[in-house]
This record gives sequence, C-alpha cells and structure tokens, in this order.
Amino acid sequence: MTTPLTADKLLKALRDEGLHVIEHRSWRTNNRNHKGPWGPTHGVMIHHTVTTGTASSVDLCYNGHSALPGPLCHGVIAKDGTVYL
Repeated sequence: MTTPLTADKLLKALRDEGLHVIEHRSWRTNNRNHKGPWGPTHGVMIHHTVTTGTASSVDLCYNGHSALPGPLCHGVIAKDGTVYL
C-alpha cells in the first residue's frame, strides 16, 4: 500500500512520461470526500467506458450518474492517448 500521489505529482509523472494531459475543469478539487477518505491505494484498475465520444466519457467520469456520484476515476485515456484528469 502506498500514499496516493498529490495532484501536482500525478500531473508531473504523466507529463514526464511524455503523455499529453488535459486538466478537465476543477479536477483537483472534484472529489467524494463526503463519502469518506480515499486510500490506502491497493492497485490500479483500468476499464472501458461505453459512451459516444471522448467528451461524453470525460463528463460521465467527472460527474458520475444518479446511482453513483463522480468522480468515477482519476483519469480518462482517449483513443488518441490523451489523458484527461
């Protein structure tokens, strides 16, 4: 288990690897703290979001839906490799 990266450290790590990263809206403060603390980290999960287009996927993951509040993940990786945080 490890302590999660800060927003700045995550952004730096992704960009240091040469990734194109877009900071979506207020991703640094969009959280689920009302649901309890986050961590410790046990691993990474990658899944496929079934929506039409990158913008729809980013919005769904940022906002969540009626049964599950957002954010639903830390980042969305678009088909072109761009990472949306």
